[in-house]
Amino acid sequence: MRTFATIELKSGELIHLELFPDYAPITCANFIKLARSGFYEGLIFHRNIKGFMIQGGGLNEDMRGKYTETIKGEFRDNGVRNPIKHTLGTISMARTNVPDSASSQFFICVADCHFLDGQYAAFGRTVDDASITAAVELSKVATRSVGMYQDVPVTPIVIKRVVIQEFEE
Repeated sequence: MRTFATIELKSGELIHLELFPDYAPITCANFIKLARSGFYEGLIFHRNIKGFMIQGGGLNEDMRGKYTETIKGEFRDNGVRNPIKHTLGTISMARTNVPDSASSQFFICVADCHFLDGQYAAFGRTVDDASITAAVELSKVATRSVGMYQDVPVTPIVIKRVVIQEFEE
């Protein structure tokens, strides 16, 4: 079975991803569950850093958090074998300093970020050049600070929905 996700933004951009449940089964199951329940609808990419990553999936346009349960961090430094590298186009779970604190927020690398390898639960990768281009362009938007949040896009980047598709091999 191959699993794909499409992040559709209200502005029309699409980011197509393949998820890798063989390496991050808990993380993928959590992302799929949240996507299918509509959890991500109306949430934003709230942290966009050129040359690093774009992060979303936990705040709405008013910068209010939307919360769900936390999951085990599936990465080497937390005792889990996960060989996915944080390269351009990799999707991974955001978390606090607590290894098992990831819940709904994710980030997409817009450059190779090998310093994150083994420390964050990577769980998929973009599948085409258009998706990589979309993520990189989103990282370049004008940003500002809003309260405790930095690198917040001036014009909100709103997730319309995340669509999951599974195909038998």
